[in-house]
Amino acid sequence: MRSPVLTVRRVDTYHAITVVAPGVAERFRAGQFVAVAVGGDTSSMLARRAFFIHDVKPDYGGTVEFVFEVRGRGTSWLSECRSRDLLDVTGPLGRPFPLPRDPVNCVLVGDGHGASPLFPLAHTLRRRGCRVDFVLGAAGAQRVFGALAARRVGETATFATRDGSLGLRGRVTDALPQVIEDARADVVYGVGPLPVLRTVTAIAAKYGVPAQVAVEERMACGIGLCMTCVLPVVGDDGVTRMLRSCVDGPVFRGEQVRFDDVGTIPFDALGAPGWKARPDDSASTEIGQ
Repeated sequence: MRSPVLTVRRVDTYHAITVVAPGVAERFRAGQFVAVAVGGDTSSMLARRAFFIHDVKPDYGGTVEFVFEVRGRGTSWLSECRSRDLLDVTGPLGRPFPLPRDPVNCVLVGDGHGASPLFPLAHTLRRRGCRVDFVLGAAGAQRVFGALAARRVGETATFATRDGSLGLRGRVTDALPQVIEDARADVVYGVGPLPVLRTVTAIAAKYGVPAQVAVEERMACGIGLCMTCVLPVVGDDGVTRMLRSCVDGPVFRGEQVRFDDVGTIPFDALGAPGWKARPDDSASTEIGQ
C-alpha cells in the first residue's frame, strides 16, 4: 500500500516516521509491525525492513508511526524521507501481545528503541485496569527510548544504562528483579535483542511469572515466505518446531523459545534429521496442536 509520509522526526538518536495508513491503523494491535520497502522503485534493495508500530492515531483517517535506528543503506534511505513522500507499507503484520482477561500487575521491559511497541501495549493495559511498571535501558541516556512517556504512563519507571548516564549503571535486566518484587508482577512483557529476552525470561521464571517476549529478528519479507527469521520454539505438546518470527510471532511465550539453540536447527526439532516421532505425535504435526 502506498502511504504518504506525514512527518519525519528525530527522537534522541533515533528516527520516527509517521505515515497515513488507515487500513493499518484500523486493524493494529500492540506488538504488531509493518514491513516497509526501501530505496525507491528502481532500488536493488529488494528486502523490506520490518519495524514495530509505536503509535496509531485517528488523524487523516488513521496514521501509523514507527521508530528506527540508522544501521545500513535501507534505514539511511528512510531517514532522508520527507513529508509527502510515498512509502510502500504492508501491515499490520504478526501476532500481537496477548492481553490478560482481568486486571493484573504488568512489568514492561525494553532495550533501546526496541521498547517502542511497549507504549501502545501500556495504554491498552491501563484501559483494562492493569498496573504498568516500566523497566527501560540502553547503552546511554540518549538511547533510552520513551523515558518521559514511561514516567507519564507507568506506575513507576526504572532506567538502567550501561554507562550510568541515566538510572542504574548496568543492563536493563539488572534492574528487573527488584521491579518484579516491588510491583508484585503477574506477567512480564519484553522487547529487545534475543540475549536480553533470554535473560528477561530466566528472571521471570525465577519468580514464577510468565514472560511474553517480542523478538527483534531480521525479516526479509515479513509474510512468512523467505524463512530467514525462524526460531526453535517448543509447542504446548512438547515438540520443537522452527517457527517464523514474522507470522508465528513476533510475540512468543518466553519459556517456549529455545534461546540457546537460536541460529541452529536442533536435532530434535520437527523434521530435523535426528527427529523421531513419538507414538502420540501422529496427529500433532501442525503448529499449535
